Amino acid sequence: MEDSIEVILQDASVSLGKEHPVVTACTGALLTGVYGLWSLFALPGLRRVPWKLKVPYLPSSKEQTVNVMRLLQGRSGRLADLGSGDGRLVFAAASSGFRSTGFEINSILVAYARARARWTGLPSSHANFVKADFWKADLSSYNNVTAFLAPGAIEALGDKLLRELPDGAFVVSCRFPLSHWTPQSSIGSGLDQTSAYDISAVRAGLTKATATK
Repeated sequence: MEDSIEVILQDASVSLGKEHPVVTACTGALLTGVYGLWSLFALPGLRRVPWKLKVPYLPSSKEQTVNVMRLLQGRSGRLADLGSGDGRLVFAAASSGFRSTGFEINSILVAYARARARWTGLPSSHANFVKADFWKADLSSYNNVTAFLAPGAIEALGDKLLRELPDGAFVVSCRFPLSHWTPQSSIGSGLDQTSAYDISAVRAGLTKATATK
């Protein structure tokens, strides 16, 4: 995402080269402000995370959120949203009866989500936001996990989930599936693809695959 913004800035400077200097200056200031605002939300905290596991803030679409909730139908209990951003998925899950916790390392996004929770009157038992690195969090008490991460990060997350989640736990991944896991179900396509995994079935499948080698 950072690269795409830099390309926009470069394209703008080229295309506006023949415009009035005042127009060029104002447009440049606007684009710089947009870049700065994005950096403010996306970058705090990422310096403490290994490079291959860094995931800039990119909010899930409305369609993705709807797909996640469809896959979670019939489920209940505790839900962890890893990299919860502005909290939209946590709020959707809380509204469906889950005791939801959003793990987010960006303090600005955590403050925003907490303020929104207070404004909407949701108790912390249903929509809780924790400023923490979810890679270091113990997820063994959660029976539902949702994540919208980059491909490299979601693959690394699979090992952590296999180690920590209890049997019967349910994992929902947005956009990027876990390539070595067989999904129980999948909804959507392209940018809005969402896949669900039963951790017990995943463990059984991986054990069978290892035994047949």
